[in-house]
Amino acid sequence: MVSRSGPLNGEVSISGAKNSALKLMAACILAEGTHTLDNVPDIADVALMAGVLEAIGLEVERPAPARMVVRHEGGLQPEAPYELVERMRASTAVLGPLLATVGEARVAMPGGDDFGARPIDMHLSGLESLGATFELSHGDICGTAERLVGAEIALDYPSVGATENLLMAAVRAEGHTTILNAAREPEIADLAAFLNRMGATVLGAGTSRIDIEGVEELRAVSHSVVPDRLEVATFLAALAVSGGELVLRNTRADHIELLIERMGAMGVRISPEGDGLWAMCRGRPHATSLVTLPYPGLATDFLPLLVAVLCVADGTSFATENVFAGRFGYVGELARMGARITVEDHHLVIEGVESLSGAPVRAPDIRAGAALLVAGLCAEGTTEVHGGEHIDRGYEAIHDKLTALGAHVERLET
Repeated sequence: MVSRSGPLNGEVSISGAKNSALKLMAACILAEGTHTLDNVPDIADVALMAGVLEAIGLEVERPAPARMVVRHEGGLQPEAPYELVERMRASTAVLGPLLATVGEARVAMPGGDDFGARPIDMHLSGLESLGATFELSHGDICGTAERLVGAEIALDYPSVGATENLLMAAVRAEGHTTILNAAREPEIADLAAFLNRMGATVLGAGTSRIDIEGVEELRAVSHSVVPDRLEVATFLAALAVSGGELVLRNTRADHIELLIERMGAMGVRISPEGDGLWAMCRGRPHATSLVTLPYPGLATDFLPLLVAVLCVADGTSFATENVFAGRFGYVGELARMGARITVEDHHLVIEGVESLSGAPVRAPDIRAGAALLVAGLCAEGTTEVHGGEHIDRGYEAIHDKLTALGAHVERLET
C-alpha cells in the first residue's frame, strides 16, 4: 500500500544486480570447490536460483547479509525441476554450464514475467553450433553433448540470455569460440570477469564481439556482484515524481549513462558522489521522448518506471518499446489511476496530468510493479499494489528503503 508522499531525502544503498547474481550462481556449476559471492541481493529470484542449484547437487548458504557461498563437490544431477523453472525464466542459464561440465541437461521450459514470448531458440541454436543436440520431451528441454567444440556464432539479435549461456558453455569447449552481435550489458561483463577469475580466457565482453579460448578446467573463486542499475532507475523515478534530494550509494554511473541523460531531460539533476550518485528534483517533471534499445540503448526494464514519471509530467511525451512485444500490460493499471496514455502498436503517447488518483492495481511483472509503486507516490489517496510477489522477485526490501527516505509505503501481509 502506498500513498502520496512529500519530498524524498536521504541516502540509500543500492543492492547487487539481480540479473548478474543469477548468472554468476549458474556459473558456479563450471568449477568444483567453494565459491563466494558478495553483494548478492536477498530477493525471491535469488532464492529460486539457489533452489535450482541445490536440485542439481550444489550446496548454497547465506552466512551473512549480501554474501552467498556455493559449494560444488561433484556428482551433479543435470536436471532443473519444473516447479522452480516455471517461476523464473533465468533458470535456463544452467543449460550451458551443465552441458559443458556434465554433458547433459534437462531443463523445464521457462516461466517468469508475463509480457510476451521470449523464445530461447538462439540459446539452443548457439549451443548446437558448439556440438550440443536437443529435443523437447514432456515440456522439458533435453540436451546432450559428448564434447563441445568452439565455433563462430552470429546471434540474430543481441540476446542477453543467449550470450550468457554461450559464454558459459564456450569457456569449457575445445578451441576458440567467437560470439558476434553479442549482448553488451554490464551484467555480461560482470559474468566474464567472474569466468576470467576462475581461469577462463574471455576477451571483448561488453562489446558486440566476444572471443573465448576454451580451457580444460576452472577453479572456484570469490567475486562481488555489480550494483543493480534497475534499482537505481527505480529510486530516480521515485525522486522525479516526489521531489527531494537523494544520494544513491553503491552505484555505477558508467552503467546508466543514457538513463542519466533521459532523467536529466525530465528535470532530475544528477552528478557523481563518492561511490554513487547525487540526485535532486524540484517541481513537476518535464515531458520527453523515450526509445528502448539493446544496451547501450535505453533498457526495456527502465521504460515502465519512466512512463510512470511521464504520467505526471508537464506536457505530452512519447515512448517506443523496441525490445519486447506485449510489454504494455501496466498501462491499463496506470489508466485506472487517472493516467492519460494512448497505445499505438509499440508506441505510447502520454499526456501528463497534474496528479494521479490512488486505486487498487495489479503488478503483472517486476518492473511494472515497481512502476505502480512510483505512481502511487504521487497519487491522491491510497494505492494498493496487488501482485507484490513480482516486486519481491527483483527488489530487496524496497518498501523499507523508500520508507527510510520519507515515502509513505506499507507492506500488507495477505
